[in-house]
Amino acid sequence: MTDQTLAARYAPVFMLDRAEPYQPYAAGWTVFRTRGKSPSSKFEIEPVADIVVEYAVFYDWDIGHLYDLEHVWVHIDADGGVARVEASSHGGRLVMDAGEGWAEFRNGRPVVYVEAGKHAHWASPHLMTAPAQRKLAALCGPLAGLEGVHLDNDLAKAGHFSASAADHRRARLKMQRDSFVPSQQFVAAETEPVLMPWPDLAAAIPGRVEAQLQALAEDRAHLAAIFIDCGDTLVDERTEVKEPGSEIVLRGDLIPGAKDMMLALKAAGYPLVLVADGPRQTFENLLQQHGLWDVFDAHIISSDIGALKPDARMFDAALAALGLARDDAWRCVMIGNNLSRDIKGANALGIVSVFMAWSTLRTHVPADASEVPDFRIAAPARFPGLLDKIEALLPYRMPVQQSGETQ
Repeated sequence: MTDQTLAARYAPVFMLDRAEPYQPYAAGWTVFRTRGKSPSSKFEIEPVADIVVEYAVFYDWDIGHLYDLEHVWVHIDADGGVARVEASSHGGRLVMDAGEGWAEFRNGRPVVYVEAGKHAHWASPHLMTAPAQRKLAALCGPLAGLEGVHLDNDLAKAGHFSASAADHRRARLKMQRDSFVPSQQFVAAETEPVLMPWPDLAAAIPGRVEAQLQALAEDRAHLAAIFIDCGDTLVDERTEVKEPGSEIVLRGDLIPGAKDMMLALKAAGYPLVLVADGPRQTFENLLQQHGLWDVFDAHIISSDIGALKPDARMFDAALAALGLARDDAWRCVMIGNNLSRDIKGANALGIVSVFMAWSTLRTHVPADASEVPDFRIAAPARFPGLLDKIEALLPYRMPVQQSGETQ
C-alpha cells in the first residue's frame, strides 16, 4: 500500500459544529515508520504500533485569527488496525478516547469532533465541560478576532507571508462580523479536506493567506481613510505662537492625548490625511515639533488647494491623495472642531463626521442640519475606540449598489 493510499484510507472524519463558519481546506499527510520530528508541528512522533500517519489540517480561519493548522495522528498496526488516535487540542496532544480507550469510527476511519470556531479536537462532544463551553461561547462571540493574522508559525517566521497593521485590523473586523453562538450539535464537514503530502500543503498555504489578505483589502466594508483637522483637534489653539505680523504659527502645545491618538491610529493601519485650513508652514511647524508630520500619509492644506473647508475641493483632494474617489466617501471619516467647516464639508460628501468637542473657542451648536455631526467626542482618547465601532457598522452604511442588492 502506497503512503498516499494509506493516508486516504485512514483520513479522519471531521465533525463540525452546525454553526461553524469555517470549513477545513486541506490535510497534509506525513507517514512515520520510526520516531521522528513532525515537519508541521512542535511534536516528536513515535509510532505506538508500526506506522503513524500525521494529518496537518489547515483552515484559512479560526474565529481568533487568519491561519489555523491543527493535527490528527493515526497509529496503525501491522494488520492494518488502528491502535490509537491522537489529535491536537489548544496546543496540546490528546488521545481520542470516546470510551474504553478507543476513538469513534465510521467506515474504518476515525471520527474527531472539532471545537466550534477554535478547531481543537475532541473524541466526543460530551467530553467538553460546561465551563469550557462558556469560554468557547465568549471566544466565538464578544472575543472573536482577538489576534488578527497568525504569524507565530513556521511559515510566517520563515518569511513566506507577512501582515501589515491594516491586514491585522481588517482580519479582526472580518472575524468580529463572523462571530456566532456554538450550537454544540455536530455534522460532517461540508466537503472533506483535500488530501495532499505535507510539502505540497506547506507550499500552498502562503498563497492562500495572501489571497485572503487581498480579498480583505478589496472588501469595501472597511475604513479607507481618516481625515484629521489640526487646530483644537490636535493642537491647542490657545497655546499657539504666531510669527509677528504673520498668520504662520511657529509653535503650540498638543491637546492632551492627541499624540497617543495619532500613534494608535497609525498602529492600527488607518490611512491618515491632514485636512487643515491655513498656511502650509503653520502645520509643518506644529506637527514636526511634536513628531506627527510624518505620521500622516498625505497633507491637504488650504493654502495649497486655494480653498477652505467646507469647500468640496479640500475633501476631493484628500480622497485623491489616497487614490480614492467620491464613491469612497461613505467609508471615510473626518474629525474636526469646526461645525461650519469640518462637519458641514464632510456631511456634504457623505463622509462620516466626528466633532471634537474639546475646545470652547468655537460653537458647539449646529447652525442647521448640515452642521450636525454623526458623532461627537470630548477628547482624543475616545477616537480610536469610536473608529472601531464605526468600522464595524460600515456594512449598514454601504450604498445599495455597492452591496450587490437591487433597489
